Amino acid sequence: MPVSVHSVIATNLATTGFYRNVSRRRIGSSSVNCSVETKETDRWAKLKNGNDSLEICRVLNGMWQTSGGWGKIDRNDAVEAMLRYADAGLSTFDMADHYGPAEDLYGIFVNRVRRERPPEYLEKIKGLTKWVPPPVKMTSSYVRQNIDISRKRMDVASLDMLQWDYANDGYLDALKHLTDLKEEGKIKTVALTNFDTKRLEIILENGIPVVSNQVQHSIVDMRPQQRMAQLCELTGVKLITYGTVMGGLLSEKFLDANLTIPFAGPSLNTPSLQKYKRMVDAWGGWSLFQGLLRTMKSIATKHGVSIPTVAVRYILDQQGVGGSMIGVRLGLAEHIQDANAIFSLVLDDEDVNSIKEATKKGKNLLQVIGDCGDEYRRV
Repeated sequence: MPVSVHSVIATNLATTGFYRNVSRRRIGSSSVNCSVETKETDRWAKLKNGNDSLEICRVLNGMWQTSGGWGKIDRNDAVEAMLRYADAGLSTFDMADHYGPAEDLYGIFVNRVRRERPPEYLEKIKGLTKWVPPPVKMTSSYVRQNIDISRKRMDVASLDMLQWDYANDGYLDALKHLTDLKEEGKIKTVALTNFDTKRLEIILENGIPVVSNQVQHSIVDMRPQQRMAQLCELTGVKLITYGTVMGGLLSEKFLDANLTIPFAGPSLNTPSLQKYKRMVDAWGGWSLFQGLLRTMKSIATKHGVSIPTVAVRYILDQQGVGGSMIGVRLGLAEHIQDANAIFSLVLDDEDVNSIKEATKKGKNLLQVIGDCGDEYRRV
């Protein structure tokens, strides 16, 4: 009896822990008290706050790369790539209203999932988005109107997560309106992005039921492990991290690369590479960064994985971290194997101590830049 492609997918998902206690079947046509629970070889995390909860894959697919600057995105190729990531158990996608067509691509993708995958598969698909409005007064009607736009673009009745960006000073008003929309069922969970510790504490004191704060966090940028992690430990709010592989700088591609001679090495030809090269410069410079890369390569070789895999594993193991993001260039490049290797990688004490020895040679970015998100607020 021939085996259908959907049966193969079901088998693959079972090996990644995608299905739990569900029956196999043929698929048709094509203040605050939060916590995190991890299971299935560390793949899933449940962000919780009271009655609100959202289960996510701890390695998230970041969709900033769809906004331009990383290569032209073909809609059909991008959606096919999203399906491949989800089929491999990497089922959580992070986007924003201003990431070009990201929300629209998710809407097309989730419709494909509804038509071509079983209901239990759809339950694992999560779309986390952000709304970054201009600096205007945050009225209830204005917030509602814009959330409805994201719901329509993503083709969902309820947004899995709406992450509010600190760029707008009216954050308390906006978060209260978003909480009202959550109570109406238009949003499942409310979260933050780029908030510093002081403002996060203010939000929690105002009884806003946020479940996470998305911040920049990498082996080079350990700022969240200073002030922010302590507050997260006390309140249970979890961190979702981005910039964890520094746009690709934390990879074999840039090991022993000479950036001082034009065309002698890989170019910094994307917005993310340029952004995180500035972080390297603030931390200690390219020569010091090469020493860190050599340490990371040694650990990666020891475990038979890549440098990015080590980089993400290290951050996932940090206090308060619920998940870490890896940017995806949908239809242009894939890193599914490296991403899935993160879940089976265990860094031993020797690995951790080696990384700490290498990173402590650089500057403390909390003293250089400030707290989480302050890099966007500096004049």
